Amino acid sequence: MKKKEDRGFPLAEEVRAELCGDGGPWETALEDVLGEQLLVFRNRHRNLEDMFDEFTEKWSGRECLVLGDSRITYDQLPNMVRGVSDRLTNELGVRSGDRVAILAANSPEWVVSFFAVTFLGAIAVAINGWWTAAEIDHALQLTKPKVLIGDSRRLMRANNIDSEIAIVDIDETPEFFTPIEVSKIGQNVLEDDPALILFTSGTTGRAKGALLSHRGLIGFVDGTVHNAQEKTTIALRQLGIDPSSLPSQQDVVLATSPLFHVSGLLAGVLMNMANGAKIVFRKGRFDAEDVLKIIETEKVTNWTAIGDMGPRVMTHPDFLEYDTSSLTRMSSGGAHLSQHMRDQIEKHFPQAALSIGQGYGSSESCGVVTSIGGQEFKEYPSSAGKACMGFEIEIRDENNNTLPDGEEGEIHVKSAYTMLEYWGDPKATRETIKPSRWLAMGDIGRVENGLLFINARARDMIIRSGENIYPVEIEHRLESHSSVSEAAVFGVEHQDKGQEVKAIVVPEGDASLDADTLREWCSETLADYKIPVIWEWRSTALPRNASGKVVKRALTGNTELSSHQD
Repeated sequence: MKKKEDRGFPLAEEVRAELCGDGGPWETALEDVLGEQLLVFRNRHRNLEDMFDEFTEKWSGRECLVLGDSRITYDQLPNMVRGVSDRLTNELGVRSGDRVAILAANSPEWVVSFFAVTFLGAIAVAINGWWTAAEIDHALQLTKPKVLIGDSRRLMRANNIDSEIAIVDIDETPEFFTPIEVSKIGQNVLEDDPALILFTSGTTGRAKGALLSHRGLIGFVDGTVHNAQEKTTIALRQLGIDPSSLPSQQDVVLATSPLFHVSGLLAGVLMNMANGAKIVFRKGRFDAEDVLKIIETEKVTNWTAIGDMGPRVMTHPDFLEYDTSSLTRMSSGGAHLSQHMRDQIEKHFPQAALSIGQGYGSSESCGVVTSIGGQEFKEYPSSAGKACMGFEIEIRDENNNTLPDGEEGEIHVKSAYTMLEYWGDPKATRETIKPSRWLAMGDIGRVENGLLFINARARDMIIRSGENIYPVEIEHRLESHSSVSEAAVFGVEHQDKGQEVKAIVVPEGDASLDADTLREWCSETLADYKIPVIWEWRSTALPRNASGKVVKRALTGNTELSSHQD
């Protein structure tokens, strides 16, 4: 008998037809979404509460959220969530459309709070836990939450909280999270109602809040699970294996990505709950040896190592002292997976080598736009992959004209899951969401044979250990110092962190400046990961083009590597 891939009808198309065609488990249809006809999964949940109820019932009896000695099962989670929803409503007056901010380290309480807020039709505001007081204040002033839920350490850093905001301290009031018997909330929340605000680094110097809908978050889960099932089915059939014949076992996911990011909340929690995984958090700053201990004791199967987490674990002197054989899926996020990183994964986690892959998306796209893995990733390691189900891609020039394959321009995407808007910023929304709800991604790339290639060097944004950094925010801070005439900030390649932040500074007149002074100045308003670690001093004006913009590609010179590195 011939293998299916040898027949005239390609195996990939055959599998997609089975999964997404009429009557298939992932049947698709064109439907009206905010005035546009867009591709959606026909059999989908209509809000997060419905999705949550199905998953917690389906995976009854399994552990769900783990942090240290705290172990919460899928059976226990519903009463915890609805207990918090009840207290938010009856004690703190939260109603549909209100904002509830979350400022805390990764924990079960963070996840419980998120679900409790969204069940009410309220909007969860995920605040970056690494931010300074000034950055936190900006987020609170922008979104004006009715309640702020946080842990003691981060609430202390938020020293300018409006007196009208009710505060729930996770550490001081654990009773707020005590489970109670409460029936389904059932607030008649609609698909395109807002659910979550995720902050993105701002091109104008301040973080913007991407407002995501219930449809978008559910679409992220469905799209990612479908994509994984499709790729797995194709791979197994190529090997002559029936996917339904394989035993089902619980994945154990080490969740080190912060919950205030897509990679932490959407990919790390929502998607893994759909698969019935056990999600393991850890306390405190990143600690490579603690990660190794958790992998061994919890028998972790999946870990997405953002930024330099992977290298720090793989180069730990005691790496070989721990049993990491359970880890069969290892990936990196936040930036393109370098050849060095792929080689390191294959060397230290050979059992996970076949699962290496990557995807492309953003908070604004609220979904994995493209993905690549397996043999295709080996053949095209510089590609971000092909468009995932439900996503269209266009490459456009500076006049918004669509470019043909092979030509480089700005990447635009379209799907049912795109953010609703930037909260409180209609101008930025109009600039980013084009007519017919095409989303300008802000990245430069090209499409060849259906594969997306991103020109990382063409973007102004810096990606350091998985965190997006816009240079203009740092430049504005540096230039506000009385002894600085002008400054230019950009990223330089770093083997483990992806990029490091470099600043070129021109002092004002004869002013004397040093890195320590400017680091301290920056630290008053900027999170640590944004502060430059490489400094260069210039006595002449920075090169500019006819429009007055600094020509960063023309900037070269000796660098002084700061002794202060995170």
